[in-house]
Amino acid sequence: MSTLADAQRALLDALLQPRAPTHGWEPVGLGVYRANAHAHAERTLEATYPVVRALLGDESFHALARALWHHHPPVSGDLGDWGGALADFADAQQDLATLPYLADVARIEWAIYRAMRAPATAPDPESFALLQQHAPEQLRAVLAPGTTLIQSPWPALSVVDAHLHGDPDFDTVGQRLRDGVSEAVRVWRPDAQVRAAVIDADTARFEALLAAGASLGLAMDAAPIDVHAWLHASVQQHRLLGLRAVPTHTPNGDPT
Repeated sequence: MSTLADAQRALLDALLQPRAPTHGWEPVGLGVYRANAHAHAERTLEATYPVVRALLGDESFHALARALWHHHPPVSGDLGDWGGALADFADAQQDLATLPYLADVARIEWAIYRAMRAPATAPDPESFALLQQHAPEQLRAVLAPGTTLIQSPWPALSVVDAHLHGDPDFDTVGQRLRDGVSEAVRVWRPDAQVRAAVIDADTARFEALLAAGASLGLAMDAAPIDVHAWLHASVQQHRLLGLRAVPTHTPNGDPT
């Protein structure tokens, strides 16, 4: 006898694979469920990717949402966790090659969305005393919630800001696209509001390493920036919330 989980799995398989066996579900009823699933996909991505939707238009955007649902279906019961694969999926679509910046626009919008949902992290100002107690190779940064770095060969944040805030205007964005302007973008949430800003490429590389868990020393070696100035500005702007000491290991594997 089938369990409830088996029945749900069979239904999900049928929803995602229109030509699969219907597992006892009537085709008409299954069509209703499938249409409902597509509607959920469209509404979910509309809320997360308003600029991508504006760039594509409703018909193409909804088709992309349905295709994403089939190729990268939800893996949890929370649809709010679904949709992060859109950028790479869009990047692989030949039909969208006329919008080469679309994938990076999607990456920025997903980063903004994830930053809004990221749990709050309390600042730990006392942890900065670790700078006097440990080598940079033994320190890792605690960055603001949702910190993400995106290095785009296109003026992708300019495109996002033009659609969402009207600044820069579309004429300026068009000129930046024609000029081949690239933008390295930082997304973070220093308080209740998510921020996104264009930063220089070296700082973006430095912060991307920190966000990936690299030590302060490794990031310093990889990106030639003024670390003292970066530390001061990052604390003042609530981008850096604290530091953590991580043990190093001797050649025989013992922590020091």
